[in-house]
This record gives sequence, structure tokens and C-alpha cells, in this order.
Amino acid sequence: MRMHFGQSLQQKQSQILSPRMIQSMEILQLPLLALQERIDQELVENPVLEQNENDPTNPEENFDRENSNEPTLDERELVVDNDTNNKDDFERMESIGREVLVDSFEDYTRPSSNRIQDASDRHHDQIANIVDNSHSFHEHLLLQLSEMDIDEETELAAERIISSLNADDGGYLRTTLIDLLPANSTEEDLEIATKALGIIQHLDPIGVAARDLRECLLLQITDDLPFAEEMRILVSDHLSDLRDNRLPLIEKKTGLSIDDIQLILEDIKELNPKPAAAFATRSAPTVTPELEVLKNENGEYKIKIEEGPSRGLYISRHYRERLASGTATDDEKEFIKRKLNSAQWLIDSIEQRRSTLTKVAQAIVDHQKDFLDQGPESIHPLKMQQIAEKVGVHVTTVSRAVDDKWVETPRGIFPLKKFFVGGTTSASGEDVAWDRIRILLQELIDNEDKSKPYSDDEIVKRLNAKGLKVARRTVTKYRKKMDIPSSRQRRVWN
Repeated sequence: MRMHFGQSLQQKQSQILSPRMIQSMEILQLPLLALQERIDQELVENPVLEQNENDPTNPEENFDRENSNEPTLDERELVVDNDTNNKDDFERMESIGREVLVDSFEDYTRPSSNRIQDASDRHHDQIANIVDNSHSFHEHLLLQLSEMDIDEETELAAERIISSLNADDGGYLRTTLIDLLPANSTEEDLEIATKALGIIQHLDPIGVAARDLRECLLLQITDDLPFAEEMRILVSDHLSDLRDNRLPLIEKKTGLSIDDIQLILEDIKELNPKPAAAFATRSAPTVTPELEVLKNENGEYKIKIEEGPSRGLYISRHYRERLASGTATDDEKEFIKRKLNSAQWLIDSIEQRRSTLTKVAQAIVDHQKDFLDQGPESIHPLKMQQIAEKVGVHVTTVSRAVDDKWVETPRGIFPLKKFFVGGTTSASGEDVAWDRIRILLQELIDNEDKSKPYSDDEIVKRLNAKGLKVARRTVTKYRKKMDIPSSRQRRVWN
């Protein structure tokens, strides 16, 4: 193999993303609350950027709007120039920088009293909405343990076991007692740990620290329950048969009638398979629709976008006056230029986000008009590539635009991603969304004879009879996704 050094010419096409383009993509992907946080951060860190809430009596806003020859945010379009690497953008930043000034370079980081008050109000609201839990899972167990009259060694072993439990996992003991003991432990230490485990398993909630489902349920079966002994037999020896609805097999093995087994099974279902679930960490995501679908007098659906976070952003008049006075130093001018770039890029990125999100959402609504008119059963198959081609953007732009964005419609509040669904072709050649097939599948299951439930093959035949071509594996896949048991598990024994 010969190797040599030399010069050569090579022509290739590549795309270089400017800092502005990168920020625009990042801003586009942010959900509404994250965008608010991004703007709040910039307002605190950047003295050039100001905000008001469209107050017509505000002299700052009137000055900016009435005495500026530049188009407003609603009129100005963001032009991304890939050929010149956004040279015009930087020149525009420089021209703005020559007109903008700082009131005082020394106190540029100090936020206004209004900003401080707004931040305080938001912080107060966040604290006020925190769920009040009097005790955590571990505190709940330790408090009960402290009230018991047990020796110190057993109490220490119990505390060690409790520390290994996780409420999000149902409170099960997922490790062995030997693993929880020090390396130099003795048989006596293991006996103490076993005793401690027995104490914990009878604390409230009953069944906590169980090592499997069978032990968890058995701990909850007390002698005062009707059919307590029969319940223990079914849980101890026939739990898998109960899960698979093999009641005739249980009848044969135990001598209990199917009617009695079904009656006992109802009592078993009242037991708690996850005793610590009430203490589990629950994160209830805040859903804030950024878009709203409105129907006009012509029966057309139009998109309205919420502009709360970005409303009233502007370059402060104080800085223009300071710079115009000619007293700013070179360091101050350099500082202002950097802050101007940051503020203007943010404003333009937010405007591009607004424009792109509105166009993408409108294209989605136009495609899914039947869904809005008739309901979920009328949703159409839709791919992001279709919307990208219609709007005239790259498919990744559509993906960023719909990510974690919610829309309020006459049918309810939905994530934008919900409207992108796959599908199949009906016998008539019509495109049918998988959501519609899932609805029909649920209807078939709900209306079947539970003594003779439909097999997956039978469901395929019935869907085909409705003109829908669906493979058996597809039915099985969606049945499992919908948490619908198999035909054997759905059967009701008479």
C-alpha cells in the first residue's frame, strides 16, 4: 500500500449551522413552561431585554412602537441565510448595538423590582401547589417501629431492612437478608434479621417487605376473613392458575366448585399487591395547552397560539439613550453588543417558533378535520413527513415543533403527537388509522360472549368482515398494548 502527501481539490456539500440557527431549533423544541423559564432567565441576566404585558399606558412600550421604523414582531420574518452564514444578521446586530445604551454599567445585573416581585409570586404559587405528605414511606415505618418494645439489635436490623425498601417498587424486599448483613455476620445475626423482617411485614401497610407476590398476599389474609383458609390455599398453591383463569384445573385439584373459586377469587382481588403504592412518588405533569383550535363561522378550524411568555419583549429605551449620549466606554459598548445579540436572537427565535408552530399545527388540524367533527374513530393516518412537505420544512423541524406541545380542541386537550398515527388499507383501498382499529377491537371485546370469548383469529375474521385487513400478530400486539387478556383469561366459567 503506497502512501504519499500532497494537495488536492475536493468539492463536497455540507451544512454549517450558525449559532442563531442552533438557538432557533432549541427554542422551537421547548414546551410552553420551559420557554417561560428560558425567557425569565434571559430577563434576569440580560439588562438589554425588557418585557411588559401590552399595557397601552406604558410609555416604554409606546415609545418603542411609535418611534421605531422596524416592523413589529408579528410583521418581521426570520430569514435563515445558509449561503452567507447569517452575515446580515450579525450586521443588523451591530447596527442596533450602535443605537442602544446602558443606563449604568456597574448595576447592569440588578433586576427591577417588578421582576423580583413576579419571580416571588411564581415561587409562592409553586410552593402552594406542593402536595402535603405528612410522612414519607420510610418515616411511616420507622415511626411505628419506634413505638414498639423491641431490643436494640432487632431494631437496628429492622432499620437496615426498611432503608432498602422502595415505595415506588410497591415496598417489596428485592434483596436477601444475607446481603443486608455485614460480611462478618453470624447465624445469630441472620436470626435477628429474620425476626426484624417478620416485625416489619406486619407494620402498616400490611404486606410490606414481602419478597414476592405470593408472600405479600398471604400476609394480608387474616383469620377474620371469610374463606381465609381457602384463600391461603389458592394463593399458596394455585396463583399461576388463577392468573391464567384455569378454574377447572383448580376445581379438580382442590375439590372446590367453580362457583366457590370465583367467590374466593373476588376476595383475593381485594388484597393489595403493592402495599406501599400510596407512598409512591407521583409526578403529575402540568399540561398547559399552547394552542387552541377554534371553529369559525364557515365551519373551518383555525389555530390560535398562546403568546403569554413571549408577549411584550423589547430592547430597553434606556440603553439607546445612554449610548446616544456618547459617554459609554469601549468596555461598555462591547458588553452592550454581546447582550444585544443575545436579546435579539432570543426575540427572533421566539418569533420563528411561533410562526413554525402555528403553520405545523394548522396543517395537522386541516388533515384531521374528521377527528374534530366526528371523534377519535374518524382519525386518519398521518406521518410527520406529510406535514413537513405541506409546510415546506424538514421533518426534524416538525418533530421539534410537536414535541411536548399540547392543543385544546372541541374534543378535549391532546398532545400534538397524538394526531400522528400509522394505519393500514381497508378492502376498499381506504387508509385506516390504527386508532380506529383499536376502537373496533375494544368494541368487539366489550360485546363478546364472555363464556365463549373471541380468539385473536376470530377477531381478525370479524375485522376483515368490516373491510379492515389486519394480521393476527397485529391484533395480538394491540390487544396486549391495551392490557386486554387472552381469550382464555377473559372467559367466565359458569
